Amino acid sequence: MHADIERYLSFIKHERRLSTLTVKHYQRDLALLETLVDSSALLDLTQAQIRRFAATLHGRGLAPRSLARVLSGWRGFFGYAVRKKLVAANPVDGVRPPKAAKHLPATLSPDQAVQLVSFSDDTAEGIRDRAIFELLYSSGLRVSEVTGLDIDAVDFTAHEVRVTGKGGKTRIVPVGAPALTALLRWLESRATAKGHQTDALFLGKQGKRLSPRVVQSHIKTWAAKQGLTVDPHPHMLRHSFASHLLQSSSDLRAVQEMLGHASIASTQVYTHLDFQHLAKVYDAAHPRAKRKPGKSAKSNDNEKK
Repeated sequence: MHADIERYLSFIKHERRLSTLTVKHYQRDLALLETLVDSSALLDLTQAQIRRFAATLHGRGLAPRSLARVLSGWRGFFGYAVRKKLVAANPVDGVRPPKAAKHLPATLSPDQAVQLVSFSDDTAEGIRDRAIFELLYSSGLRVSEVTGLDIDAVDFTAHEVRVTGKGGKTRIVPVGAPALTALLRWLESRATAKGHQTDALFLGKQGKRLSPRVVQSHIKTWAAKQGLTVDPHPHMLRHSFASHLLQSSSDLRAVQEMLGHASIASTQVYTHLDFQHLAKVYDAAHPRAKRKPGKSAKSNDNEKK
């Protein structure tokens, strides 16, 4: 390995005190760079060459996100080289990977969502889990927000819940009647549960605040019991909340506020889900949806006679 790369790796390990795994990743990315260029010319690389290397890696099938990580590793090394006056400028600056394809979030259908959250179970755990699932779907909360709720966060009179989200920001979100009913039932059960003197709304078996990991595990268990063929996770209920609300209201700003998104761009992804739904309805119902391109309406009508 090039001597300057070895010195850089030593620097980030001993002076910057990066984790062993992070140093290992940087080492791997820089070793990859050395396979693309003669090590003797490493410090003479230009931005054009870096762009060509990135294109080569992408052509080999390296995903945009992975390529972004590799470029970050290279950028870090050359930034070190600039500070040490080994090179005049960082050749990786300004080089960006191709944009990654945006994957739409997975959602449940309204029927699937209702089926998942409306199970009946009289055990303390079952009563608690139903209250959690109802709240996730009713108010579009993140699982960490639900498990972080204190017992006084729910206003049963105003039908609202006070949530502390990302960045410590607080918002007030409406809660539907089924979720409130499930929460009241849980509070009755909670009154005799271990740890009921604590502030946490949802308690685990040991009487401590329930962890998101437990909710993630239990939602899969209940989905299987309900006969759902999907593999759900708590965030899927949040996605479903947003998608179903937009399908019926189209009020993007209101949904943004309820979700606690800092940028409306984060909420707009659900409009694409809504468009997919509308497109399916159109294809199934509109008399012109299935007309073959290039044929006039008259010829199409004649074919039907």
